[in-house]
Amino acid sequence: QVRLVESGGGSVQAGGSLRLSCAASGLRGSINAMGWFRLAPGKEREFVAAISWNGDSTYYGDSVKGRFTISRDNAKNTVDLQMNNLKHEDTAVYYCARHDGYAGPIYRMSEYDTWGQGTQVTVSS
Repeated sequence: QVRLVESGGGSVQAGGSLRLSCAASGLRGSINAMGWFRLAPGKEREFVAAISWNGDSTYYGDSVKGRFTISRDNAKNTVDLQMNNLKHEDTAVYYCARHDGYAGPIYRMSEYDTWGQGTQVTVSS
């Protein structure tokens, strides 16, 4: 089965940068759009960014536009999230997810069928 494992989380001061990585296994040649979501204490899970199966199209949540960049390397089965100019409100557990391949909205959590275990990002102000 498909398995997603996130890495790269940690603690950083406001204004700093972190790079998250998601490694996928068990794909068996199936390449889907991929996304990142985050869950902060007391809040609902929020769409962060997504990338099409070939990397040609990227999508971002309004709160991270201009600061975060999503990319992928299909040869390595990885999806990265470069996060710059981090803010305290970016503190959350970040999850990598695989889109189910159907035509549902890329920002909708229910359109993703496989999730990683999450990685904590803490930004101190």
